[in-house]
Amino acid sequence: MEEPQRQTVVIADNDPDFLEWASRHLEAESVRVFTTRSSDEAERMVVEHGADLLVADFQLRPFDGVELLKRIRMANPNALVILSGRVHSTNAVIEAMRLGAFDVLRRESVNFELRGVAERALAAAEQMRVAADRTGSDPIVPPQPNEDLIIGRSPAMQDVYKLVGRVARADAPVLITGESGVGKEVVSNAIHKFSRRAKAEYVAINCAAIPSNLLESELFGHEKGAFTGAVGQRVGRFEQCHGGTLFLDEIGDMPLEVQSKLLRVLQSGEFSRVGGNQSLRSDVRILAATNKRLEEEVEHGTFREDLFYRLNVVRIHIPPLRQRLEDIRLLAEHFLQRRTEGGRGRAMQFSKGAIEMLEGYHWPGNVRELENLVQRACVLATGNVILPEDLPFNQATRSESERAILERAAMRFLQAGAVGPLSPVELALKALAEAALREAGGDEAAAAMLGIPTEDLLEHLGGRAAPKKAPAKKSRPAKSGRKTS
Repeated sequence: MEEPQRQTVVIADNDPDFLEWASRHLEAESVRVFTTRSSDEAERMVVEHGADLLVADFQLRPFDGVELLKRIRMANPNALVILSGRVHSTNAVIEAMRLGAFDVLRRESVNFELRGVAERALAAAEQMRVAADRTGSDPIVPPQPNEDLIIGRSPAMQDVYKLVGRVARADAPVLITGESGVGKEVVSNAIHKFSRRAKAEYVAINCAAIPSNLLESELFGHEKGAFTGAVGQRVGRFEQCHGGTLFLDEIGDMPLEVQSKLLRVLQSGEFSRVGGNQSLRSDVRILAATNKRLEEEVEHGTFREDLFYRLNVVRIHIPPLRQRLEDIRLLAEHFLQRRTEGGRGRAMQFSKGAIEMLEGYHWPGNVRELENLVQRACVLATGNVILPEDLPFNQATRSESERAILERAAMRFLQAGAVGPLSPVELALKALAEAALREAGGDEAAAAMLGIPTEDLLEHLGGRAAPKKAPAKKSRPAKSGRKTS
């Protein structure tokens, strides 16, 4: 029996420790590994050894990992490349996946994911070798936007970027789902920008914002006299964005009679203007979005089943903001920076307490709510630093966020193993008081945050000078700590 052919992996990275670890991690009887710290040497090794897999860092010299990927894929459209990086932009992830990267790994998680992803890549390489499938099209040169289209570095959003990169290469319909305000239109725009239709028209329509009797005319156009008020011929959106992309937002609210005509366009590419008999053709890619569960709408008879299957070729689900907390600070600072660009406002920043309060909120309105809140906070802030009290949460939300901040502070204090003459309860009270003072910036504001008198707050701090209490209130013995003045 013929022995399996030994496979080859090339690893290119700036970090020699990572190279040593990854080499030992991936090398096996059936796998040999070559390492290098330069991209031009990696390119040479891949060609010389006929490598089955290249694992490369984004930040390489003399040219970066994306350029290395581009060169390798141009030489061999079936080449398998895994890119990783400690810091890389949204555009880099999308561009890498669009150019054909097998996967993109964050450096923070590469220790856990590399072996599994590499094994899948090598299995795919073996299947391609056996099938001897050498066909493929030339990669499309991606656009070079000046800034990221989508903001977020959480693992959930990394998966979204990968899907965007893959679907951008094709013309299949895409259904984008998620709660209101998560950024479905932003994802739709990214798909268009990275597709071969990027230089053509991109048109977005909100199906819920246009009356049902006008939506058909908006999409397909109308002839003069087709209905009352139709004083002339009108070109519809399908004609307008011929060769481009049409984004149908809130597709779940589209009337059934319009759904049937949209289905015809998806099936045959043909349509007629309202009041017209002429059959027109249009080459348009359809991207649709909804915050509804279309499967349930189909069961209820409010959405056509055949149209659902036509639209649901590829689905991209965008998780709500509360499920990607590590993106909150990134998004908030992005909105803050965008508001002050071009001298439109004074330079501002968030205090640590404000960031913690943002991260402790549940964000029912998702990214849209966060953007609006940042704008309001900039208006309400009296200085150049946005404080917790500048955040326009309602009182119930403020209480929940403040309690979460203080509870985390107390847990950190107790878990640190603090020792001393204070009891665990007193330690917790002291931690709460110090956290409140740090976040509020003053004794009275901190006491108000905790809902206790100022003198009690000072006593919990361990001996700071406190005003005399009312005679009716029993005084407590002073605790060791700071000297009283």
